[in-house]
Amino acid sequence: MSKELKTGIITLLIIALGIWGYNFLKRQDVFKGSARHFFVEYDNINGLSEASIVTINGLQVGKVDQITFNTNPEKKGSLLVKFSLQNNFEFSNKSIAKIYPAGLMGGQNLAIIPDYTGEMAVSGDYLVGEIKSDLFSAVGEKFNPIQSKLENVLVHVDSLVVGFNQTLNKEARNSLNRSILGFEGTVYNLNKTMRSINKLLEDNKVKVGVTLDNTKKITENVSKITEDLAKAELGKTIKKLENTIDNANGLLLGMKEGKGTLGKLVSDDKLYTNLANATKEMEELLREMKLNPKRFVHFSLFGKKPKPYNEENNKKNVSNDK
Repeated sequence: MSKELKTGIITLLIIALGIWGYNFLKRQDVFKGSARHFFVEYDNINGLSEASIVTINGLQVGKVDQITFNTNPEKKGSLLVKFSLQNNFEFSNKSIAKIYPAGLMGGQNLAIIPDYTGEMAVSGDYLVGEIKSDLFSAVGEKFNPIQSKLENVLVHVDSLVVGFNQTLNKEARNSLNRSILGFEGTVYNLNKTMRSINKLLEDNKVKVGVTLDNTKKITENVSKITEDLAKAELGKTIKKLENTIDNANGLLLGMKEGKGTLGKLVSDDKLYTNLANATKEMEELLREMKLNPKRFVHFSLFGKKPKPYNEENNKKNVSNDK
C-alpha cells in the first residue's frame, strides 16, 4: 500500500471520527435511521438550549436540534424550536411540548405530553408549546410584584420620614419627648392606681361577697313582690279605682250644676240664707234660754210673771232680772 493511499485512508477516518464526534456532542446517532422532526413556538424558552434532551413519560426519545428566531413577520421576536425524535412512538398533533427544569443545578429539557385524540402527528408538524416554571422561577414570579410594591412602600416611608424630620424641629422633638415621658408617667400612675384597687378589693373580699349576697336577696325580693303584684290582678284594681274616680267626678259635676240635694244645697243661695237665718235665731234662742231661764221654766206660788224678752239685753248678753 502506497504512502498516499495510507494518508487518504487516515484522512477519511479522521473526517469520519470528526463527524461522529460532532454529532455525538450534539447527541445525534449517525448510525440510526432518519428521525422525525417537529417544531414548537415559544415567546421565551427559559434557558432551553440546543442538544437538550426530549422525553416522553420520562424516557429520552430525542433532542433539540435547533433554536432560531421566527421569520414570520407577524410573530417577530418569538423563538422557533426544532427537535427530532428517534422513537416511533405515535401521538396526535394536539400534544404539548413542555419545557421543564432538568434539576436544581439548572438547565432545561423538553417533554412531550402526548395526546391521542385527532390526527396523528407526522414529521414537520407544529406542536403546542408550554413552559413549566421551576421553584426559583415561581418564587421570582411571585416575589417580583411584591418587590415592586415593597419598593414603593419604602419610597413613601422614606418620604414620610424626611417630611416628619423637616416638620419636627429641635424644640418640637423635645416637646414630643416630654409628652412621651408624661404619658409614661400617666401609665405608671394608672398601674399604681389599679394595684391599689386590686389590694382594696382583696382586703374587702368578704364584704364585697356579703354585699353581692344582699343585692341578690334584694333582687329576689323585688322579683317576688313583682310576682305578687302580678297575681293580685293590679290591673283590675286600677280599673275599679278609675271607675270610682269617674263616679266621684260625676257627683261633683252634678253638685256644681245644682243637681240633687247636695247640688241644691251648694248652689241655691236662698237655701243658704234661710239656713243662716235659722242658725242665727237658734243662737239667739239658746242665749235667751241661758240668760233668762225663768221665761221658759216658771214656777211661782204668788203668781209673779216673768219679764218679757228684751232684745237689747239679749244682744248685750245681759239677763233681764238685773
